[in-house]
Amino acid sequence: IPIENIARHLDNHGIAVRAGHHCALPAQRHFGLEGTVRPSLAFYNTYEEVDTLVQVLHGLPRP
Repeated sequence: IPIENIARHLDNHGIAVRAGHHCALPAQRHFGLEGTVRPSLAFYNTYEEVDTLVQVLHGLPRP
């Protein structure tokens, strides 16, 4: 699934993420990745928010 589609799907559900190389292009190339999607979690995120992230990821449309 293209990272742009993942980021758009999460955004449509109110979940903010970053998609791209994240200043780690050599590492991503090493692992054969085109890019990654990164949520910014912190101590103030709730278990419910993390559960929602996981549920929305499980609901991604498959190609």
